[in-house]
Amino acid sequence: MTIGAMLGDILESLFKKPVTERYPFERKATPERLRGKLYWEPEKCSGCQLCVKDCPANAIELIVLDKVAKRFVMRYNPDRCTFCGECVESCRFDCLGLSSEDWELAALNRDSFEVFFGKDEDVETLMAQIASQYPGNTKE
Repeated sequence: MTIGAMLGDILESLFKKPVTERYPFERKATPERLRGKLYWEPEKCSGCQLCVKDCPANAIELIVLDKVAKRFVMRYNPDRCTFCGECVESCRFDCLGLSSEDWELAALNRDSFEVFFGKDEDVETLMAQIASQYPGNTKE
């Protein structure tokens, strides 16, 4: 690039308005095919765990409480997730998806980066099992 071309660019940019977005205050519509946070519908899940096997980042784990009664809890780590969609593609029962609306995942602490999906009573059962295994591990 020559000095004349650089000076031309500098002079041109002095008289243009800045191209910035006022993001948190003015939001554009989210793209339809945006890959955001994972969601899971436990009532459709069969427990085959193909989604877990195909996840390249090990971001999901399916915890089986009772396979016959179809009681599962999914542990999802958004901080590990690469949002590639492999788990969604491999799910034969359409119980996984990537939300196009829930994509703002920044947080100030790491507690929000471990999400448990499932029925409330199943998640509570799992949390009680974890708490009984580690009695000194209480968060204050």
